[in-house]
Amino acid sequence: MHVLDAVKARISTRAFLPDHVPEAEVRALLDDARWAPSGGNLQPWKVHVVLGPARDRLVETVKKAIAENPFADEAELAIYPPSLWEPHRTRRYQLGEDMYALLGIPREDKPARLQWLLNNYEFFGAPVGLFFSLDRRFDKGQWAHLGMLMQTIALLALERGLATCMQEAWAARAKTVSEFFELPEGEQLYCGMALGKPDPDAAVNKLRSARADVDEFATILSA
Repeated sequence: MHVLDAVKARISTRAFLPDHVPEAEVRALLDDARWAPSGGNLQPWKVHVVLGPARDRLVETVKKAIAENPFADEAELAIYPPSLWEPHRTRRYQLGEDMYALLGIPREDKPARLQWLLNNYEFFGAPVGLFFSLDRRFDKGQWAHLGMLMQTIALLALERGLATCMQEAWAARAKTVSEFFELPEGEQLYCGMALGKPDPDAAVNKLRSARADVDEFATILSA
């Protein structure tokens, strides 16, 4: 697969087949992804993986926490800035509307929309979950480097016939997940990622978000 093909084919997959992904394949994927760039070669990232019974235990742990306190917000990092401005607000709104249209869930059906969001905490059915964290002493540069690793994992997964969904939704349960992995106080959880084989028949997997034209985000000086 050419790099450009992978970049254009990658989506946030939100419906996975239950097919098992061997631990050896996950290790091989991470072994390839470790060549992702980082400033000064710090390689600041930590990756925490669950699959098999461990994956199921984590899902049950989080579901129990949600049942006990469905409105708890354990996030240390804001997923989006408050009072999101244009054009970013419209882009986010349109993505949501497009997704729920494919799912057949109308705007007024709030319970159904909430139930769909809760699928995040089951990795949308994916058999493998990855979580990413950084030492709290790192700053914005290292967060950018972590993003490079995540993108590298997502693109390499495509080459292996796998799909991913980067899930910032897990930030809302960062404390519960951190305790599950027994992360030290100095380690900050960012988000999760679902990994597995995509369900080709799921309507939601036909969602491909729009992208702004180059002239909307790039300034090119040539003289």
